[in-house]
Amino acid sequence: VQLQASGGGLVQPGGSLRLSCATSGIIRAMYAVGWYRQAPGNQRELVARIISGGSTNYADSVKGRFTISRDSAKNTVYLQMNSLKPEDTAVYYCNADLRNGLGFRRDYWGQGTLVTVSS
Repeated sequence: VQLQASGGGLVQPGGSLRLSCATSGIIRAMYAVGWYRQAPGNQRELVARIISGGSTNYADSVKGRFTISRDSAKNTVYLQMNSLKPEDTAVYYCNADLRNGLGFRRDYWGQGTLVTVSS
């Protein structure tokens, strides 16, 4: 199983970006999929995730500004980020808690995509 993240870049405060995370490989079950971020000097933190069944979790700092969604047909999860702030600057990682083709449940991580919010 592989996760391929894309969509990061440089954006001005107040701007928007959409991150994408495409999953590939044999997946028997997806328990949760989402996005984490890590800013320099900080620990990695949950940004948003979709749990099996469709419920979503958001960090308090992004509620009302970020929206996570999933296109099951494309095996892709998106993070729409609006009203971006300089404090959103970080490397964003997609994550999936899933059961792979061999039957093992584990966490998978994408390679990270850098989001820089600056004027």
